[in-house]
Amino acid sequence: DIGTAKPTAAEMAQCPHHLIDIIDPTDAYSAAQFHADANRQIADIHARGKLPLLVGGTMLYFKALTDGLSDLPQADPALRQQLEADAARLGWPAMHARLAALDAVTAARLAPNDSQRIQRALEICLLSGDTMSALLARGRDDAARGNLLRLALNPDARSWLHQRIALRFHIMLEQGFLDEVSRIRERWPQLSLELPSMRCVGYRQAWEYQDGLYSHAEFVERGIAATRQLAKRQITWLRSMAADNLNLAADHDDILSPACHAIERWLAAQRQD
Repeated sequence: DIGTAKPTAAEMAQCPHHLIDIIDPTDAYSAAQFHADANRQIADIHARGKLPLLVGGTMLYFKALTDGLSDLPQADPALRQQLEADAARLGWPAMHARLAALDAVTAARLAPNDSQRIQRALEICLLSGDTMSALLARGRDDAARGNLLRLALNPDARSWLHQRIALRFHIMLEQGFLDEVSRIRERWPQLSLELPSMRCVGYRQAWEYQDGLYSHAEFVERGIAATRQLAKRQITWLRSMAADNLNLAADHDDILSPACHAIERWLAAQRQD
């Protein structure tokens, strides 16, 4: 809850949220599952005469919804185990270099220690004989139908973004993030750092800190650094996606007014059509 900034009960009572608390941290979740779940929710919201808002930072999921799914192969447990063994022996930077030799486009947008995405990209290359970047570029005819308004919040000043990231991480700690990680590990003892849920930014660093791999100060530093890397990847995704960008000035936090104005203009245009 804390590590993912999940909406509070009060926030969800004020405005309904969907696709929250739908799986356990021991379960995997894919873009294909999200594609099906999100389309079902969107259809239900439209049937009630409401307008769905898709909010979040998982750009691959959003791309799967708006552009359609590519024919990516399903995960192969045996191959995944082999890749994890190779990574344990060689390190993820070496696996990243292996990916760069097979799929330079995908490797260029991934950090050398982004284990989950490097593993999946290698898996796709080895199973399909094609690159992840090529398969994603092809897309399919199951893209989202209808008009979309895409709003991206792009801070003008990177220093402002870094300050906000550090502030958010410290607030998470004040809210009891480390206690939350301890409770999760207690409730699901079968969890490991190889599962996608525990590879999330913050959770991996908290797990390793609790295992005594580094000091509290280093844990905080690593957690903030990992969040900054995630933000950088998100900005790279946003630049590659068609969006009506709302550029956030570094000296104020008023994002609501310009966002509302953009939505009002879009709704007015829809009514005219």
